[in-house]
Amino acid sequence: MQALFQFDMRGSDYVAELGGSFEDICRTELFAGEEFNADGLANTADRPLNAAEREVVDFSVRMVEGTLQHRDDIDEKLQGVTRNWDLRRMAIVDRNVLRMAVYELLFCADVPPKVAINEAIEIGKKFSTANSGGFVNGILDRIRIELEQSRAAKKAAAGNHGPADSDKEQAEGDAAAADSAQG
Repeated sequence: MQALFQFDMRGSDYVAELGGSFEDICRTELFAGEEFNADGLANTADRPLNAAEREVVDFSVRMVEGTLQHRDDIDEKLQGVTRNWDLRRMAIVDRNVLRMAVYELLFCADVPPKVAINEAIEIGKKFSTANSGGFVNGILDRIRIELEQSRAAKKAAAGNHGPADSDKEQAEGDAAAADSAQG
């Protein structure tokens, strides 16, 4: 979340400013304020990550890169359901919590929608305003309902062939649903 916040504030050159990569940024955020990891090893830039840290960094990179890669589509989707709200006027944390959760809803078949929504609500409550939880929940629930309706319509139109055969097909279906919902 902190990385998306920084990209929103500083622009797309944030990685170049730091002279690193998305992984470097996510690793820095993972270790922020912590001198040592759970194993008692110093949190230095050159220390190999343990399995748990590698999993967190890999997931974080996936979320940051994916959200930024699809940001225009995500923003269009958000603008479509945020009646009378200009995205630029939203609290920066709320805007980026919503972007990341919409990325998960649209493109991460391995993340259940309720998990993505609940995580976004909790992040909003913790790092934004007292009203963020309800605000985030309302917007994401509208998007979830639209996606479910779009998927159901596609399934019915396809002759009810059953669930997607792979995560890739599911993600492609989600992307198509996002495109059709925007149009």
